[in-house]
Amino acid sequence: MNSFIKWVGGKRLLRNQILGEFPTDFSCYVEVFGGAAWLLFAREKLAPMEVYNDINHDLVNLFRCVKYHGKALQEELSWSLVSREMFQESLAGYQSSGLTDIQRAARFFMVVKCSFGAKMEDFSGSRVSLANTVDSLEKFQNRLRNTIIEQLDFERLVKRYDRTGTLFYADPPYYQVEGYYGGGFKEADHIRLQKTLEGIKGKFVLTYNDCPFIRELYKDCPLTTLERQSNITSISTEKTYREILIKNF
Repeated sequence: MNSFIKWVGGKRLLRNQILGEFPTDFSCYVEVFGGAAWLLFAREKLAPMEVYNDINHDLVNLFRCVKYHGKALQEELSWSLVSREMFQESLAGYQSSGLTDIQRAARFFMVVKCSFGAKMEDFSGSRVSLANTVDSLEKFQNRLRNTIIEQLDFERLVKRYDRTGTLFYADPPYYQVEGYYGGGFKEADHIRLQKTLEGIKGKFVLTYNDCPFIRELYKDCPLTTLERQSNITSISTEKTYREILIKNF
């Protein structure tokens, strides 16, 4: 199944290639930088334990509302329209004090769904299937029923769930374009992520932009080159964009 939102760096175009690199058997699946959870939703065989994590509070609140309050969120969104005025209202108000979690999630959903490139800045002006997504929220609620939703720094998350049988999938902000994602990821965080992953008991699959810094950082791991249609114009003007997939197995 597809995700119910788009998100910066989403893996819609590469999900099948990445899933093909997963091991065949694991007891715990953890998405370290969850985003829109394209891989989580695309997986047909569920692990006994699944964890979605992201450091973005509004994103985590949306996922929690879909999981625990899907019907209430549907009702909150039932009168929403795809319009510039409603987008601007939601953009200005989704972080206002006094909102319930459901109200905040509904406004955040509108901003993400209707913004250009999910950057949460400008109204996309394109046709958005808002009603279809809202009507299908029950499907996503069922899919997330047994998924643990966390909001932790990646190092704390990995330490909490690391064990033999765990598979971590990590798709961090890409090197030297961290500002496109927001959240303040620094070069030191890329190094800290590598240090965190190098000694784990479980397995990891990691996706990154293809650049000398990341290749050197993970020079002792198997690397696979991936290619997709470019959709982040600030990174490259090329029509295709190269990424790398890194594993510890």
